[in-house]
Amino acid sequence: MFARNRYHTATLPKAVPDGGPRRVASALWVFLAFMAATGAARAEDPGFPAPTGDASILASGAKLDRIFDGGCMLTEGVATSPDGMVYFSDITFTKFCKDASGKYLQAGNIWKWDPKARQATIFRSPSGMSNGMKFDSEGNLVVAEGADFGGRRLTKTDMKTGKSYILTGLYNGQPYNALNDLTIDEKGRIYFSDPRYLGRETMGQPVQAVYRLDPDGTVVRLITDAGKPNGVQVSPDQKTLYVLSHDNGAHDFLEKGEIAEKGLMACLAYALSPDGTVSNRKILVNWAPNDGGDGMTVDVDGNLYIAVRSEAAPGVYVYSPEGKQLAYVSTGKELPTNVAFGYGDDANLLYVTSGKSLYTIRTVKKGYHLKG
Repeated sequence: MFARNRYHTATLPKAVPDGGPRRVASALWVFLAFMAATGAARAEDPGFPAPTGDASILASGAKLDRIFDGGCMLTEGVATSPDGMVYFSDITFTKFCKDASGKYLQAGNIWKWDPKARQATIFRSPSGMSNGMKFDSEGNLVVAEGADFGGRRLTKTDMKTGKSYILTGLYNGQPYNALNDLTIDEKGRIYFSDPRYLGRETMGQPVQAVYRLDPDGTVVRLITDAGKPNGVQVSPDQKTLYVLSHDNGAHDFLEKGEIAEKGLMACLAYALSPDGTVSNRKILVNWAPNDGGDGMTVDVDGNLYIAVRSEAAPGVYVYSPEGKQLAYVSTGKELPTNVAFGYGDDANLLYVTSGKSLYTIRTVKKGYHLKG
């Protein structure tokens, strides 16, 4: 069950009358405290290496700017709303994220970033351990909820009323493993991945798969040969379903000194038929033996922007629909998780979740969005 949506805000400090250095210093301290409390921020250069690649993708001088750094362990699932607001998950791993006393586990957050006010506020907490998120053609926020005390379900929030609805929480009468990411086609069908990376809950499904939820409520287990499916994305022409296989070899955190044998680390491309079925699986990009992609998005020309968690060279990689690398945006030593394009004047502004932060970078291409 979700609590009623509410936004945490604060009142601006009143101006301090002229009264010497002490009052000026006091006013500055109050203002800085306000900025920290509300998540207000200025763009900050994180000092990452300069992006490289084709000038048709990234203009000269393009760089990542850090606009938020208030997550606990891992920001994820960035999604942009047609009204310009930006939402992203703050996955609070319960093994590490607790209250100040260290007794109580954090229950996950969804943050809302206001680009004009340059301010972040909590949109929802608990989040159901939200991970990937997308807005559908009607402006509803669709959320993939994971495990680790999360909902393990697909939910939809009506952004006008604040009410949330469970789209699917069971398959064949059993809970999902841990929903991870989702994408929506132009017929309103939702494709979502169900791997397991952490959590104490029993795994209820016999395979880590990609599912399809149809507008009539029917759920189909669509893909079972993607290894450990993570990010999913429908191409702008609706003819390809991309799946990022990120098989880290484990279903929870390992003990110190333990090593898991990793599996497939690749971007898979499936031919997507008008009826929502898939065929002709092929490996578009293979990152092995390094770690591979997590989340992704596409621009209007169908180029893929993939958050790649390779410790050898982490960052956002841009590929053509044929799998040719076009550009690379380094995230330093941070391992990125997801990406999303803005709307309107910011249609060529790419948001990136990485570490416990949110970043932006300008691109040449505009992002693809569902027609509203």
